[in-house]
Amino acid sequence: MAELPDRETCVELLSRMSLIRRFEEEAGRQYQRAKAGGFLHLAIGEEATIVGTTSAMRDDDYLIGTYRTHGHALARGTAAESVMAELFGKSGGTSGGRGGSMHIFDAEKRFMGGYGIVGGNLPLAAGFALASQYREEDTVTVCMFGDGASNTGNFGETMNLAALWSLPVVFLVENNLYGMGTGIERHSAVTDLSRKAEGYGISGERIDGMDVLEVRDRVAAHLEIVRNEGRPTLVEASNYRYRGHSAADPEIYRDKEEVEEWRQKDPIENFSKRLMEDGVLEESDIDAIRETADEIVIKAVEFADNSPEPSLESLYDELYVVGETMGWYAVDERSPEPHRGEYGKDAPALAKELAESGAEYSGDDEDEDQTRPGVRR
Repeated sequence: MAELPDRETCVELLSRMSLIRRFEEEAGRQYQRAKAGGFLHLAIGEEATIVGTTSAMRDDDYLIGTYRTHGHALARGTAAESVMAELFGKSGGTSGGRGGSMHIFDAEKRFMGGYGIVGGNLPLAAGFALASQYREEDTVTVCMFGDGASNTGNFGETMNLAALWSLPVVFLVENNLYGMGTGIERHSAVTDLSRKAEGYGISGERIDGMDVLEVRDRVAAHLEIVRNEGRPTLVEASNYRYRGHSAADPEIYRDKEEVEEWRQKDPIENFSKRLMEDGVLEESDIDAIRETADEIVIKAVEFADNSPEPSLESLYDELYVVGETMGWYAVDERSPEPHRGEYGKDAPALAKELAESGAEYSGDDEDEDQTRPGVRR
């Protein structure tokens, strides 16, 4: 069992886990009210893995996740208001309402986003790590992904490249035992995921993802290995999600007894209990932390409700990086002269011109047809 850090750190760890739990509960409630659109994947139960990992990182390290990343953004310091507004599809969101639940992003906090494609973040993490290496920085990229992603082709290709190039990245598998609704023993021939990258030259370690202090301690050790030795590592954090894969999950693939067994390992309740038993915090301190988290989330919902909808005119904004020397990302042929796809917001006017010129041309043909012999009308 890892030793308790100082009181201030303990309060910070508990506060962040409590905020994530309260945020996720409210996000689920707002989804049921049809305020949050698209898909919704909650991380209730996985708070210790998230907070333990991010608390060991430096501010200039990079973090990249999957589609279950509201908590990751909050743990990195992104405002709850911005995350909730993004779920609501509002302009005050982290991506102006364009990303939604699965694509939270905050470059300022070096949280490089959540991604809806299973395993899609793995090669991107290698890219961030390569950039750090190329710039001769000692920053490390932490790539968090689910157990199901370890079966994708991206996993093997990224492990091979990261090991071959000695990239500064910690791969962290959030093993919650299920790839969507399929148990790990049914979707992975190797269920000890800490060993799954050994064949590529990347050593791994399995840790208790329900213990925030163990996660913090062991991830910190891996960050130092990567930072000092310049080689990638892998961590498997065993945890559990108390809700379904998504808000639409009927959860028919696991029984109530299993869920209840894991609830006895609740990372927030057990950490709170230990802090009180060791005399670090009083019960009143715990209550105050919960009340603060509740206040933050209530304000976040109010902010999201009052944040304006993105304007229709902004539909084409920030789709492309436009520069003088760039090539064409796409070709739009809806205008008289093909133009760059990144200038698509101008297409309606050009399309109108085309329609008008087409109508005029058609009228000319009709007049000519009247004088042309043998033309039926």
